[in-house]
Amino acid sequence: MGASVRQIQVTFDCASPERVARFWCEVLGYVAPPPPEGFASWDDFNRTLPAEQRDSWFACSDPSGAGPRLFFQRVPEGKVVKNRLHLDVRVGTGLVGEERLAALEAECARLIPLGAVRVRLLPADEENESCLVMQDVEGNEFCLG
Repeated sequence: MGASVRQIQVTFDCASPERVARFWCEVLGYVAPPPPEGFASWDDFNRTLPAEQRDSWFACSDPSGAGPRLFFQRVPEGKVVKNRLHLDVRVGTGLVGEERLAALEAECARLIPLGAVRVRLLPADEENESCLVMQDVEGNEFCLG
């Protein structure tokens, strides 16, 4: 008998963990945790760490508890190839055709001022509905679907 999975966390490698985490908070309606006990802010907490550990990670979570926790960790190397895993932000669920495209375009328009980049529209075909490929503030791909 195997253990059952109770929770999952999605971990992102990135250059600026707090910046990327705060972008995803805005995209998904997630929240950043309060600073550790005894600290008024995350900046105050970071100042107590050795220089090499400052701003090395950040996390955010779904306030409803339904979605996975997102964890962002600083890595020295930059992103150089397409992601092997990406998030699908499902804004057009149940919609088809022009109605779906309108929902995708509206969400794209909301995310661009936050730092997202529109990459390309993947039009509907006989198997899949349309989706928009985008990039977050560090170039990580995600889809609006």
